[in-house]
Amino acid sequence: MWNLRLLMGTFVAPIGVAAALVSVHAADSAEAPQSDPVAKLQAAAATDNVSEFGHWGNDPKNYKMWGTHSNRLIPIYTFGTKGAGKGVDLESYTGANSRYRQADKIEELYGYDAPETLNPSAEYCDQTDIYRIQRAALDAGKKYVFLIVFDGMDWQTTRAAAIYKAGKVGYDSGRGTGLHFQDYKAGGTTQFGFMVTSPHNEGTDIDVNLQTVKNPGGELRGGYSVERGGPNPWTPGTDKQYPISQPKDAAMRHAYTDSSSSATSMTAGIKTYNNCVNVDYAGVKVATIAHEAQREGYSVGAVTSVPISHATPAASYAHNVHRDDYQDLTRDLIGVKSVAHPETPLPGLDVLIGGGYGHEVKGKDAKKISAADTQGDNFVPGNLYLTDADRDAVDVKNGGRYVFATRTPGRTGSDVLKEATAKAISGKHRLFGFFGVGSGKGHLPFRTADGKFDPVQGRAKAVESYTPEDISENPTLVDMAESAISVLSKNPKGFWLMVEAGDVDWANHNNNVDDSIGATISGDNAVKAVTDWVEKNSNWNESVVIVTADHGHYLVIEKPELLVPAAK
Repeated sequence: MWNLRLLMGTFVAPIGVAAALVSVHAADSAEAPQSDPVAKLQAAAATDNVSEFGHWGNDPKNYKMWGTHSNRLIPIYTFGTKGAGKGVDLESYTGANSRYRQADKIEELYGYDAPETLNPSAEYCDQTDIYRIQRAALDAGKKYVFLIVFDGMDWQTTRAAAIYKAGKVGYDSGRGTGLHFQDYKAGGTTQFGFMVTSPHNEGTDIDVNLQTVKNPGGELRGGYSVERGGPNPWTPGTDKQYPISQPKDAAMRHAYTDSSSSATSMTAGIKTYNNCVNVDYAGVKVATIAHEAQREGYSVGAVTSVPISHATPAASYAHNVHRDDYQDLTRDLIGVKSVAHPETPLPGLDVLIGGGYGHEVKGKDAKKISAADTQGDNFVPGNLYLTDADRDAVDVKNGGRYVFATRTPGRTGSDVLKEATAKAISGKHRLFGFFGVGSGKGHLPFRTADGKFDPVQGRAKAVESYTPEDISENPTLVDMAESAISVLSKNPKGFWLMVEAGDVDWANHNNNVDDSIGATISGDNAVKAVTDWVEKNSNWNESVVIVTADHGHYLVIEKPELLVPAAK
């Protein structure tokens, strides 16, 4: 049995998060099209390792100084929450209601007295409050609850995309304008805030086969110093190295989160260690908002632009002591026995759509994975995320519960997904979509700022390139979100849905502002698809939409005007 909600313990540890860069094929050229100014800016920055517009990290002379996460405050945009009542309203967790204003609330949150974390003037809330808003929404009888996660999108990433899309530098603080989720009013029910994302700890060791934690509490503890990190996302603190816990002998270091710990905080409402999925600091399973909603009669689903069992979509529903046990995480998502649930499987999501197609691991590569001790002894060579046996077991063609849609040569991804959606609805089945770029990538094609799919050089030496079929045979994130809603909305009780724009994180890991802007705009389009659906089929009294990110990176924009396309 697993507890629904657990008190946190008294330890903490470091993250050891690796850059989410995948093995890619080199493009014919890393040079940017002359008509694409942001691509030209990015290509030059990657070559020269310096750019006037900005840089990643705290060294202006080193464009690619930092390639992973940070402990920055992260923006939150909510719709259907203002005036919705205590617990649903974002103000229930910010300002005077911030748990960071009270020492006992901080200790309750982390399980220890996080140093330099008490702030009597805190305006920010905590990442776990995202769970609390969703829980309160269900308790208030809300019919539709959406959690839209832009993986790795901090305030600076959002601003870069907003400047490009609006064609002007429209703001230098606050909510901002230019993107749909910034401008949309939701009938006066929208709110804006920001949150701490630091984890319980970094540096926890696990046994994936036994599903146990070897050193509860790990090494480096979490917390947030307002003096060192800043009081809001647009005001830097006094210590430019603090957000990335550098150097290791610094006077104060707080762990910065990875995607699995942060997503667990947003779906399960706890602080936990980096690299786990929906277990607490000691490895004990906890329930997510999707589990709770499903038990209360709602349908539940998750869609993503990256592989289906990567950290964020996995955290919608699965359990594992390590985020890289992809095949077992997928088993939980689709209701098959797993290492975490070997006897009685979880019921499974009603809709799961995402990437992973084409990422095949065999031979020596499969042995390397087994030796890494993160996939476990039950790893099956083949697709990294979905075994043939598991796919066949859940397919309606074999008596399973899912209509299975996958990338199909010669057919558009949009049509394949629409056809499967119609079959799922008519047959009252679940829907499972499996797409992506092949050759060991598994994600949807990366959209660049100008709307094309032609990435230029980033941090990685290799540059992604796509065939025309890679583009046509995959649906977009908008297609995925719309299909998920079509199936889930047939439940008269209502539904909970996670939508993840996961490619924002991959772009920022790659220090690629062109990809970052493109990914953010792609995710923004999905937000619009959701709000359009609410406008047409529901209202803001019965629907709640949360748009946020799981963590930030360390993009610093020095001259924002350089991100304005000349044509605009």
